[in-house]
Amino acid sequence: MSTQRAAGLTSHQSLVTSHHAGLASILALALALAASPGLRTAHAQDSSHALRASEAVKPQVFVSIEPVPQGRKFEIAVVAQVADGYHVQANKVLEDYLIPLTVTADLPAGFKLLNTVYPKAQLTKFPFAAKPMAVYEGKFQVRLSVEADASVPAGAVKIPMTLRFQACNDQLCLPPAKLPIAAEFTVAPAGAPAKTIHPEIFATKP
Repeated sequence: MSTQRAAGLTSHQSLVTSHHAGLASILALALALAASPGLRTAHAQDSSHALRASEAVKPQVFVSIEPVPQGRKFEIAVVAQVADGYHVQANKVLEDYLIPLTVTADLPAGFKLLNTVYPKAQLTKFPFAAKPMAVYEGKFQVRLSVEADASVPAGAVKIPMTLRFQACNDQLCLPPAKLPIAAEFTVAPAGAPAKTIHPEIFATKP
């Protein structure tokens, strides 16, 4: 083998060795960073933000009778499930800076809102607050009493509604959220028979 060719092979081997050494150094650095407590903490914080504000509460809407005769009173229940590990501020908050949970209805002409009943709040002490807070956890419901006027046209009706809330866990609060929901039912002529539905919901107070 010529001296020039041998020198070329030696140079090539040196480049390969240096390349492998560089990869090994990068891999070692990556493993060291992954094992560091600071990185695990940052990852944990990122995972706590994985839940979107709009996903913290899952609402369902129910109507107490079907159909709703003209001139008849009825109820609408918004049954909501709060995500595990989270709570929402109650309708009657204890501090002015907190955002209360509300359910509002955009009633069509001929419908009248008689009353809105929110559940009793749970007083809970959290590490980030000096005083207990009024919150809802788990499953809860908000009940609306509505009256259909005799002038309401018979047929399918959809009442747009909005569920507004702010959800928090023991460490952070998600941004306030507004969820569009709706009550859907049929209006029947005055005096038409109405069947009570969802007794498991409307048989008890919220």
